[in-house]
Amino acid sequence: MESDEDLQARGRALSSPVRLRILRLCLHRPRTNKEIAQTLELNPATSLHHVRTLLSTGFLAADDARSGNRGAKEIPYRATGLSWTSRIPNAAPVLVETFLQEIEGLQPSEIDVWRLGVKLNDAHRDEMMGRIREVLEDYARREPDADGTATSIMLAHHLDRTAG
Repeated sequence: MESDEDLQARGRALSSPVRLRILRLCLHRPRTNKEIAQTLELNPATSLHHVRTLLSTGFLAADDARSGNRGAKEIPYRATGLSWTSRIPNAAPVLVETFLQEIEGLQPSEIDVWRLGVKLNDAHRDEMMGRIREVLEDYARREPDADGTATSIMLAHHLDRTAG
């Protein structure tokens, strides 16, 4: 069983959009700190700080070291999938910020967005959200398609206090 200290450390680790983006980058292919820093346009020392935080909390795992272009030792890191089942305290702001960072620079045609308003009682709203969660979790558990393209989904649900 996890201690409160471990849970708090994991919550803090997932409270950074940069760390969430690192996990997304390392989900389907292990990446070195250098690759992570270049992709996210970070200083390598900054990237390494985030990588170490994710390593120490179990969200990233180190693969076997390999030789880089000039013979330097490189360690590729891969996401463990632990973040999918971990809860982030007050998640909405960090998840929305992460999403906005990830779509920055994309053309509107590259983002598939839906918006829907429904009026449901608590039981039907819980049913709807449960069914959506089941579908997403089913796809998250599947092995990646060898010929697939990495894709990201963010679902935000909120009560509409203005619609009545």
